[in-house]
Amino acid sequence: MKPSVTQKERIVSLDIIRGLALFGILFINVGAYQLIIEGAPMPDMSGINGVIDSLINIFIEKKFFSIFSFLFGVGFYIFATRAEARGDRPRMRFARRLLALLVIGIIHIFIFWGSILAIYAVIGFLLLPFYSAKVSTISKWLFTIITLHILALLGQMYMPSNAVSSAIFGFLGNDAVAIFIMFLSGFLVAKADWIGHIGAHSQKIKRLLYSTFPFFIGFSLWIWFASQADDQQLQSIIGLGVVPTTYFYLSCLFILLEHKTIAKLLQPIGRVGQMAFTNYLAQSFIGTAIISLMGLEVVSPSDIVVIASITFIIQIIFSVIWFKFFTIGPFEKLWRYMTYGKKVVSKQS
Repeated sequence: MKPSVTQKERIVSLDIIRGLALFGILFINVGAYQLIIEGAPMPDMSGINGVIDSLINIFIEKKFFSIFSFLFGVGFYIFATRAEARGDRPRMRFARRLLALLVIGIIHIFIFWGSILAIYAVIGFLLLPFYSAKVSTISKWLFTIITLHILALLGQMYMPSNAVSSAIFGFLGNDAVAIFIMFLSGFLVAKADWIGHIGAHSQKIKRLLYSTFPFFIGFSLWIWFASQADDQQLQSIIGLGVVPTTYFYLSCLFILLEHKTIAKLLQPIGRVGQMAFTNYLAQSFIGTAIISLMGLEVVSPSDIVVIASITFIIQIIFSVIWFKFFTIGPFEKLWRYMTYGKKVVSKQS
């Protein structure tokens, strides 16, 4: 059995997009590294801080976690098909991988309460029944779930609430459903053989880009005005725009990364994405340390920009240096050991 993925087998664009997703996630998580207790001062949201907060809501909030979720779905298909090609049992092996992620995720919650790993592991089990499904079947399921999710969000915003409707809308409009939508989207795209053959499917991707662009513009304006007006429905509005905006971002990125010059320029970010598991876990330690060194009681939006940028620069430098000596990140190595029950060679040959 050969569990590790060689450098030649890696799809560089996925690593770069994964690295960019980690950078976006920082803008959301940094503010949560410093817990706000009752009676403590609140972050300053006036002036430039208010503008930055609105821009984060427009361009980053929920979108980069969604990109990360999409890549998780892609990863499931790649992992499972390679396991099957080796004569392994793909569902069993992936289930073991998810259990390992769940254990690590639960431990990480004690370090950073906002950790998404355990939730990813639980929702990931819902992908298992789709492994042998046809592309057309998965497409129908995906369309249905997206429709129900959007209707639930609209119901929360505009329908009269009662115990039953609130429970239904709350369940279907939950962020966990949005995560699964992106899991299934990534799995579908990989199974339809788009990943690794972007050039051959460029026209379809461009159609997706053009069709989601108006939604991106419309929701960006809606979120901006809702932010300025302190609209109580802001999170629901952001949630409504997640799917089309994430599809728009992904379409742009896949098309851009077909240009070798751009891909080469962003290769250091790809190194961050190549050890995304390690870097995601490390972000909470690095971010908390920077907040402590800066002596911040509260973290304002402008502080978030500075801390996220410094953290990501540190991770780029560390990742580039790491891969000069190793072929796999330290926590990726642990995760694979927990998945396969054997050592994974990590030194460069």
